[in-house]
Amino acid sequence: MEFQFDNERPIYIQLVQQLRIAVVSGDFAPGSRLPSVRELALTAKVNPNTMQKALTELEGEGLVFTERTNGKFVTTDEGLLLRAKRALAQGYADRFLGEMAQIGYDRAGALSYLQDDLT
Repeated sequence: MEFQFDNERPIYIQLVQQLRIAVVSGDFAPGSRLPSVRELALTAKVNPNTMQKALTELEGEGLVFTERTNGKFVTTDEGLLLRAKRALAQGYADRFLGEMAQIGYDRAGALSYLQDDLT
């Protein structure tokens, strides 16, 4: 996994988002063991405490769980993964529709643009 950060938002928030995407997209398969906190922190070039904080948030959401002495794992709850994926998609759709509204497209116009103008 390759992490990319911008200067617009806190690194911690970006870590949570990127890890959430990796989980719901299947980059980390359901039931799979995640790399250690230290390994992930080295890959992302962040402090291990920051990575741990991000993983703790994903644990709070149920997307990741810890098996004592065995590490962290991705949930096998397909329903939870689908709900998390849909929530991400809803956020992307809301942002898209909001940005289209700024340039004068209402919802129907934005959807028409996607259906007609991009095919």
